[in-house]
Amino acid sequence: MARLPFYIIVGVLLVAGIALSVHRHVQFEVPWTPGEQRQVWEIESLITFSAQGNPVVVDMALPSHQRGFRILTENTASSGYGLSFLEDERGRRAQWSIRQASGSQQLYYSAQLLETPPGSRQQQSQPPPLPRDIVWERPFDTAASQVIERAYQRSADPFTFTRELVRDFTGNRQGENIRLLLTQFDRTPLLVRLLNEAGVQAREVSGLLLEDGRRRQSLTSWLQVFNQQGEWVLFDPRTGEQGRPENLLLWEDRGQAVLEVQGGVNSNVTFSMIQHNQPAAAAVRNQLADDTLLNFSIHSLPLEEQALFQTILLIPIGALVVVFLRVLVGIKTSGTFMPVLIALAFIQTSLATGLIGFLLVVSVGLVIRSYLSHLNLLLVARVSAVIITVIAIISIFSVLSYRFGLNAGLTITFFPMIILAWTIERMSILWEEEGPKQVIIQGGGSLLTAVLAYLAMNNPWVRHITFNFLGVQMILMACILLLGNYTGYRLLELRRFKPVTEDS
Repeated sequence: MARLPFYIIVGVLLVAGIALSVHRHVQFEVPWTPGEQRQVWEIESLITFSAQGNPVVVDMALPSHQRGFRILTENTASSGYGLSFLEDERGRRAQWSIRQASGSQQLYYSAQLLETPPGSRQQQSQPPPLPRDIVWERPFDTAASQVIERAYQRSADPFTFTRELVRDFTGNRQGENIRLLLTQFDRTPLLVRLLNEAGVQAREVSGLLLEDGRRRQSLTSWLQVFNQQGEWVLFDPRTGEQGRPENLLLWEDRGQAVLEVQGGVNSNVTFSMIQHNQPAAAAVRNQLADDTLLNFSIHSLPLEEQALFQTILLIPIGALVVVFLRVLVGIKTSGTFMPVLIALAFIQTSLATGLIGFLLVVSVGLVIRSYLSHLNLLLVARVSAVIITVIAIISIFSVLSYRFGLNAGLTITFFPMIILAWTIERMSILWEEEGPKQVIIQGGGSLLTAVLAYLAMNNPWVRHITFNFLGVQMILMACILLLGNYTGYRLLELRRFKPVTEDS
């Protein structure tokens, strides 16, 4: 009878979690598995500027239907501003206006885009006219002519000419003429200027590289180059790679300014994005935007917060793994939930890179910590010294990784430095008090738990369920409560009874 309230709470959590999840699946057609039907991108742009107390007009380019993407819905948030959607020779644009504004201003534009099959036809675009006169000051005219002549000799058409020209701007092929030109012009506008000088129709366009869960991203510049038949190809002005990446959304494709603000200064626009899967019918009806009490979801938050919660909602999965391994299996770890934080770092770094980075940092940290133990420092000072040491170790490893071309090593900065410092401190004390065997047992248990938690948290189905069905959090809570009520033997403790079975 004393345990009845406990089981009632567990039962209510299970029933409520299952009911909410089933309701979202049936009523709002949210799929149980990721990628069932359609993939939809939610993109939010945030415009910030400082108004000067005068009339304000804000003009921003908008994406249009294009190969690989189709716009489903558009929304704006601009309290007190008038809003118009315009379409002319400059493309689709949104224009906000207000009679008077002062101080910091924020305007939001968000859109849902449905991914379409990659086999769709290329969007037709009118080639830009060639400038009548391109004036170069001395000595830039001579340098530009020599750069154009060099690339022209190694090319056969506008596309190969562009590829060779961009490659001359990268690596060891960058000569004195190009370095001279770059002192006067920015890279992408300079490339457009050189292409136009050579009679190639080209312009600078702006694109957004789509990556799930990214926040505060900026647009990147691309070269759009046309041939005599009016066909166009995108080039990466940084590498010279030809072709359009599948995850590139052309935000502005007419060679115009992305953002123009009249009556304000210090203007800027950043983008947040998140990807989720919906059945085709749900994608068209945009069901996830209609949040009610029973359809309570993270989708009602701004995209920047949604991307943050996509990772936060995985923590209960890691906590469940830790509780299961410690309570039922009996694995010892260094710190209770340290493996969960390490597993989160593994998600950012990849498993192999994370394991190597963790072992390197902890190993070097233990060596330095053994020296600090001879200085007889107070606990607070000693731990502070270990924290600084961990930061120094991570910095050195990052620089060395970059110098040797191991870019994956740069992700070691995602490790929680305070947790690493306390882990080193605990392992060092454990080594002094109980010997290296216990250090290996607890350190190995922590790594094993972190790896298993990573595998559970990084599973695509788990990520989809935890983000789209908040009722799952109640189910996880019920499971953890039930595990916390377990008072029996752990699996690893059964080894103590092995002699008894052998005697019988």
